[in-house]
Amino acid sequence: MKYQRPKGTADILPDEAANWSYVESVAKELFAKYRFQEIRTPMFENFEVFSRSAGDTSDIVTKEMYDFHDKGDRHITLRPEGTAGVVRAFVENKLYGPEQIKPVKLYYMGPMFRYERPQSGRLREFHQIGVEAFGSESANLDVEVIAMGIHLLQKLGLKNLKLVINSLGDQETRAAYRKALIDYLEPHFDELSDDSKERLHRNPLRVLDSKDKNDQKLVANAPSILDYLTPESQQHFSTVKQLLEDLNIPYEVDASMVRGLDYYNHTIFEIMAHDKVLGEGDVTVCAGGRYNGLVEELGGPQTPGIGFGLGVERLLLLMQAQQVALPETNALDVYVVGIGQETKAETLKLVEAVRQAGYSADQDYLDRKPKAQFKTANRLNAKVVMTVGAEELAQQVVNLKVMATGVEQQVALEDVYQNFPKLLANFLKQ
Repeated sequence: MKYQRPKGTADILPDEAANWSYVESVAKELFAKYRFQEIRTPMFENFEVFSRSAGDTSDIVTKEMYDFHDKGDRHITLRPEGTAGVVRAFVENKLYGPEQIKPVKLYYMGPMFRYERPQSGRLREFHQIGVEAFGSESANLDVEVIAMGIHLLQKLGLKNLKLVINSLGDQETRAAYRKALIDYLEPHFDELSDDSKERLHRNPLRVLDSKDKNDQKLVANAPSILDYLTPESQQHFSTVKQLLEDLNIPYEVDASMVRGLDYYNHTIFEIMAHDKVLGEGDVTVCAGGRYNGLVEELGGPQTPGIGFGLGVERLLLLMQAQQVALPETNALDVYVVGIGQETKAETLKLVEAVRQAGYSADQDYLDRKPKAQFKTANRLNAKVVMTVGAEELAQQVVNLKVMATGVEQQVALEDVYQNFPKLLANFLKQ
């Protein structure tokens, strides 16, 4: 039997994993500057965590979730997104308590799971980096989160980015708009897709997010939610737009954008990139928004929240397409060449000494001839080769060679063991 990875998954091989680590390290460094702290939640949750938060009419709940009953007959779901699990942890661990400094700023990284048709940058097991901030309704926080998402993508070297924003308003806004949208769509009921027919009276905003081409034509002239914003919602959205302008962050308003999850309200946004590697037109790389009722929905006190998520696979594809230069990782400082069986113990001691001094080091493990060892050192782009044979061992010395210049020098073994950093620095200056 030939064993293969499950459809919709991928093996992240060492060369690729280095790029993943780089993206994660850049994100962690940036999030720390904005005072966000890491949180790690389980990869599976109770089904209701997602069905209550994402909405029972969303594609995630109705079509895409990996859910099953475990041996205790508990209804379990592999997490399809990160926000609901973080909110559940926020509530369960009482991170809303009076001792917590508000807003509580959290970030997460890890795998998510959705049963959908695999395509470029979108697998059934995919990885997200996301942030969540709880405890403030301030438009300043909305803009800070948006700015942080843009800043992250720019730090990773991406170009041709576009910010699109909208407001979904408050509950009063949603109620008024819901009625207007149903009134507009009901005369076209027979023309709607089966999914949209089912959603029309349960959650008509889902029709705006339909991927069906005929549905998209029908909603093209639908009422705009921006015309139904309450004065408070209008003020919040106006402040967000003004603050973006104050930060010189260009944006577009798309009144038809609703996002794919039911918990959003007020500000929502998508950061898009234009690149054919992800398909025709503008493709979303990072997206999020405000969800002021989600904490209460999952059993906590009234607590506003806002966040974003981005897919790492899609991000790396885009970085590759835009030829972003990634830093060299796992560079080899020293390769130790041992000549003869009697040097085996000394070569092991040398590589360990170099590592203990804070440098990377490697050696031959296959009993190869010196020429083959030098060839390997060259293939590995070793900065320095350290050679020891029977004669050097007798004299308690080693030979150093800078591979880039060919400069060589013989040094005492004791100097390697006692003060390698200084020895190497002086040698490389020659």
